Amino acid sequence: MPLIEVSIARGRTPEQLRALIAELHRAAENAVGAVPENTTVIIREIEHEHWSRGNQTIAERNAAAAESRSS
Repeated sequence: MPLIEVSIARGRTPEQLRALIAELHRAAENAVGAVPENTTVIIREIEHEHWSRGNQTIAERNAAAAESRSS
């Protein structure tokens, strides 16, 4: 009974999220023989201000990239 949890930055379309769910179900079925009815997928969308890498949030990286493009 797999439980698959994914954290992803907010901003994907409902169609993209649905495709991700389908692929995760497929991967569990192929990799470990999980029965789709027994597989749970949880997707947590994280705000860009709440996700950082290298001490810079996604929001800060996006703002810096937009500023460099406009310069």
